[in-house]
Amino acid sequence: MTSPVAAAFPSDRETAGTGPGGCPAALGTRAPLDLLDLFGDGFVRDPYPWLDRLRAESPVHYDPATGLWLVSRYDDVRRVLLAPTVFQPANALDAVTPLSVAALRMLARAGFTLPPALANNGSPSHPGLRRVVTRFFNAERVAAAVPVIQRIAAAELDAVCSQIDAIGRCELFSSFAQVLPCRVLMELLGIRGVAPATLIRWSDAALELFWGRTAPDRQRELADLVGEFHHWLTDTVRGGAAPPSSFIGALASHRLPDGEPLDTATAVAACFFVFIAGQSTTGQLIATVLRRALIEPGLWQHLPGQTGLAEAWVEEVLRREPPVTTWRRTTARATELGGVSLPEGAQLLLMLLGSGSDPDVFPDPARIRPHRQNIRHHLAFGVGRHRCPGASLARTEAAVALRIAASLLPRIRLDGGENEPPMLGLLSFRAPLRVTVLR
Repeated sequence: MTSPVAAAFPSDRETAGTGPGGCPAALGTRAPLDLLDLFGDGFVRDPYPWLDRLRAESPVHYDPATGLWLVSRYDDVRRVLLAPTVFQPANALDAVTPLSVAALRMLARAGFTLPPALANNGSPSHPGLRRVVTRFFNAERVAAAVPVIQRIAAAELDAVCSQIDAIGRCELFSSFAQVLPCRVLMELLGIRGVAPATLIRWSDAALELFWGRTAPDRQRELADLVGEFHHWLTDTVRGGAAPPSSFIGALASHRLPDGEPLDTATAVAACFFVFIAGQSTTGQLIATVLRRALIEPGLWQHLPGQTGLAEAWVEEVLRREPPVTTWRRTTARATELGGVSLPEGAQLLLMLLGSGSDPDVFPDPARIRPHRQNIRHHLAFGVGRHRCPGASLARTEAAVALRIAASLLPRIRLDGGENEPPMLGLLSFRAPLRVTVLR
């Protein structure tokens, strides 16, 4: 029997994957792989030809510019993620670009530290801390949060509608995609005492400081904001005013494997990661989902009423264009991966973006196919003990955002002058920084 999603989006109209989805003309590029620049405009705008070549020619490839081993095949990425004692997460949150002395001094004055807590924690304390987090993002809580997401989305889109009515255009990334997950996270976790715009600014600064290729002057600006963020988190955790049922209250009452209470620095590190992952990366996902849906002819009008279409579209965007494009690991001992011998201490960069386009796993990977049979087999949220605990919430927020936007803004179209919007091009994060629509 044909599924509702397949009926609304038949295979003869599958997205061909031009532009960010994979430019066929670009596949002819044969520059040496050693010339690959992970921060370069060419890679950021269209990484797929490079990723295709890495998988085919050098699936475990040493990048001299970053000192990282790039792992691009699905099976190899999955193997690394499922073997955390061999491929450890200690480097997951390290700064990609060495920080200047001035930036380090600013962070030190703010008391900034990120001890192992979640993404960078391979110690025995990780399972318990992860349970604290997953308790707030489990299926039951996410289902109960749907009315909250719908309410906030409708309120933010009301302002978007007013702007479009007034001037005929609106930019959806800053006015909707970023704000929705921030407000949802604040409400679900009981975050008080900070404006959404401030939390967004702090989170974006942290992403750029630790995952960008930044000049010293820019590092100082970012370090100042990250120091503010860390100082506010520390005061909030130490304040003792958080209800026991809140996220911060749960961290305050958590006990480590040895029975000792969780120290403030580790609680702050857990909050730092959750607050950024729970709103910045979800906002990036929503922006990509909206833009890709508006590009696809005939899709937008089906989204409000076609059961499961928004969810399936989100899933395929996660496979092909995930907001978290890479993640890092380090080898605990000398080992072999993909036919390559790696020494102890080798720094790995898992190309999550490339793994979702592996043709051995996803036939015709450049096409966005919401009825794909293995639609949820991608690694956008990782796999194993470090799989993203907020995956269900991110999926739900993106699908709700897409469906309500298509319902309340049925006649919008992308600004034709922004065929190539500016892109966020950090080592591990990629998304359009503008989604400008016209009436």
